[in-house]
Amino acid sequence: MEIAERTGALALKIRKHKADIETEEATKNAFVMPFISTVLGYDVFNPAEVIPEFTADVGTKKGEKIDYAIAHNGQVQLLVEVKKIREPLRPEHASQLFRYFSVTNARIAILTNGETYEFYTDLDAPNRMDAKPFLVLDLSDIDETLLPELAKLTKESFDLDSVISAAGELKYIGQIKRILAAQFKEPEDEWVRFFTSRVYDRSFTQRIREQFVPLVEKAARQFLNEQVNDRLKNALGGPDSYLVMPSDAGVSSEAVASTPADSTPAEEIRSSDKDIVTTEDELEGYRIVRAIVCGEVAAARVVARDTKTYFGVLLDDNNRRPIARLWFNRSKKYLGVFDENKIETRIPVDRTEDIYHHADHLRKTVARYLAGTTTVETPAAGELGAAF
Repeated sequence: MEIAERTGALALKIRKHKADIETEEATKNAFVMPFISTVLGYDVFNPAEVIPEFTADVGTKKGEKIDYAIAHNGQVQLLVEVKKIREPLRPEHASQLFRYFSVTNARIAILTNGETYEFYTDLDAPNRMDAKPFLVLDLSDIDETLLPELAKLTKESFDLDSVISAAGELKYIGQIKRILAAQFKEPEDEWVRFFTSRVYDRSFTQRIREQFVPLVEKAARQFLNEQVNDRLKNALGGPDSYLVMPSDAGVSSEAVASTPADSTPAEEIRSSDKDIVTTEDELEGYRIVRAIVCGEVAAARVVARDTKTYFGVLLDDNNRRPIARLWFNRSKKYLGVFDENKIETRIPVDRTEDIYHHADHLRKTVARYLAGTTTVETPAAGELGAAF
């Protein structure tokens, strides 16, 4: 398996069992040891490779232990400190790593809660662990651009020099990306002021701030959507190309209508109808659906088809395997979800982000297709529900 598949499989396991884990020890057994063994490829049962409760005397402190030391070619190369799942990682959690870093040969230290992995080295001063990580891997939202660097720490492809040489760039790019993400989500005053001053000539008062905060948020969101859409169009062959993209929830009581999954005539699903306009909301909704279910199935298998009446998200580009329908080309928006009989229920949504409220239902739909447990392939005409 490639490293992307291995990390994806572990991410799925974490998503399924995270709620069942209460302690640090359980976090180690359920998530961290599989990360060391299946993702990094080290034998957790070989004490020459993975040393649990690693001890090294640190100054006046004797007998302090770090959770794991990982050796490669007989030399300790990685130190791992574990905190329990669902506990946010904080700088003080790295105190033991900091002390151990200077008295071992390790150049890489990892602080983790089983879901988030922070990787540290000594860029700022030799043999002294940096205060900030150079790489942060979040298995709840995997940044695939980081996986080639992670692969360099695996047993099969260990290349410490390459990791260290790239660490400086990774550190600052990662921090900038996290700052940008935070600003797009909830812009700070300085960020709003920066853009406002370039389009508005008057004083930046509180009233102007309140006016421009939602405008900056909307402009940033639209810009990102446009960039993604342009890249998709170019990949598909030009601006006139039709979009066919590879890839406590449950149905709300507000659900308003039901229709069978295959009730839309096949001729309405076209791959080159220029009358069809794919909107930014539909693209954003598709990306949210794909992000939700990618823990169950490879993203490339989640495909979108836009039609004149709705935007469909399918498994394996198969109209008989609908994951969701986005009824967004109307004043009142609806998310269409499917039950075990592939009967659609449309749920009112105010914003595309509301799709996240139905994440469990979407994942279960994909899981049923993968398990082959859906009970209806093609509904008979007499079984069709009422049209919306």
